[in-house]
Formats: sequence, C-alpha cells, structure tokens
Amino acid sequence: MDFSGFPGLAGKTAIVTGSTQGLGADIARGLAAAGTNVVLVGRNAQAGQALAQELDGRALFCETDIGQDSQIQRCIDAALARFGRLDILVNNACQYTDRGLASSREEWHSTLDTNLVSAAIFTQLAAPHLPQGGVVVNLGSTGGKFGAAGRALYPASKAALLQITKNFAVELAPGGVRVLAVSPAWTWSPSVEQLSGGSREAADAVGAHFHPLGRVGSGSEIAAAVCFACSDAASWMTGVDIPVDGGFSILGPDRGISPRVWFKELAP
Repeated sequence: MDFSGFPGLAGKTAIVTGSTQGLGADIARGLAAAGTNVVLVGRNAQAGQALAQELDGRALFCETDIGQDSQIQRCIDAALARFGRLDILVNNACQYTDRGLASSREEWHSTLDTNLVSAAIFTQLAAPHLPQGGVVVNLGSTGGKFGAAGRALYPASKAALLQITKNFAVELAPGGVRVLAVSPAWTWSPSVEQLSGGSREAADAVGAHFHPLGRVGSGSEIAAAVCFACSDAASWMTGVDIPVDGGFSILGPDRGISPRVWFKELAP
C-alpha cells in the first residue's frame, strides 16, 4: 500500500503505543512510510529494536510500561529529545484477557488500566506538547459496539475509549488538537492468526460470514485509516469514530440475509 499520499505527515513525530507487534507495528510502519518519525512503545525490547532498525532511522524504540505514569512521561521526554517535537499520539496498546461475567476484580482492573486508563493518562501527559494541528487517535473496535456472550472486559474498555474520544475532542479543540477513533473489525493479527491456526485463508473464510466484503482486514488497511485521520485531509474531523471493518457494523444479527433465506434454512 502506498502511504506517500497523506498530506501534512512528513516531518512530524508520532508516538504509537503497543507497537512492537501486530496492528501497532503495522500502524508504525504506515506512519513512517508517510514520512513521520515514530516512537515505538512497548515492553518487548528485542522486537522494538528490530522494528526500529527496519524503519531505518525514522523510529525510536522506548521500552515503556504504560501502567506507570513516570514511564509514560519518560517516553514523551525521549520523543521530544530525539525528534524535537510531538504531533501525534496513537493509543493502540491493549490486552485481551476476558472471561466475561466470570472475570475477577483483578482482571477487570488490569484490562481497564491497560486499554482505557493508560490511554487517558498518555493523552493527558502528551496534550501540553501537541501543537495546533496535533492529533490523538484511539484504537476502538467493533467489539465495543455490540454484545457478545463470554466477553465483557475488552468490549467495555473499547466502548469507554470511544466515549473519552468524544470528551477529549471537546476539551482539546480550543488548542486546535483533534481526537478521533479508528475501529477495526476482525483483522489479521496475532490473535486472529492464532485462532485460525496461522491460515489467512481460513480466517478469510470464517470472516466472510460477518464482513460483507468477504474477508478479514489487513493491518495496512487499518494503518491507512490512522494515517488519514492524522493527516491534513481529515483536518475538519474530530470526536468521531472511523469504522474500518469491511462492513461488519452495517449488519444486524440477521447478518444482512433476508428472512426468506433464514426461514428456508432454519425453519423446522
């Protein structure tokens, strides 16, 4: 995918949390390809350093526990020291531990701390450094918009992240800083790769039942949406969620299939 056409990204600096693997790494690659300096945030030093080398001088890896405010501040300071500016924050880091109603208090606290509270604190600490035209992008999810048995923690955290996108957009608008969300549906990522036994073909075959475009998404497609949100092409957008989901969110529980078909297949 060509990332060179997004206006206004060249020479800017972005922090991307959870960017040592999967979707976060794809977003970092997309921003770097668009000409943005990228600060890679994660706890896997080996993977982070390898990706920084891959991005050939346009990236800095900052080993960070985003559950610690002091480490978040240290990461922001490192970005400013290395690149002299901070224009974009992408809150992507998350964890997927979720046993639904059976989840313990500790599991609730851990998931919400990573997926929601840390994003809020990162935004709080980054905001004073974001100039007019700065952007915060929160990675939402279709999981935060619909009910699902056996899940509660991840969907609740994503729903709340979509809400604070609106709140922070209003709060930061007077300074010319935009806040948006990008919400993927099923995307080829470490979790989907594990579920499909490493087969993209199998993932697409299953995903076709729930995505009108007939497959799961690619990380580069999510990265392109993030680059758009951060670019001057989206300069009149704030406080909204951009669904990048292959049509997942336009379907109801009937999956867009006529009642005639369901009665024919399921009626006794």
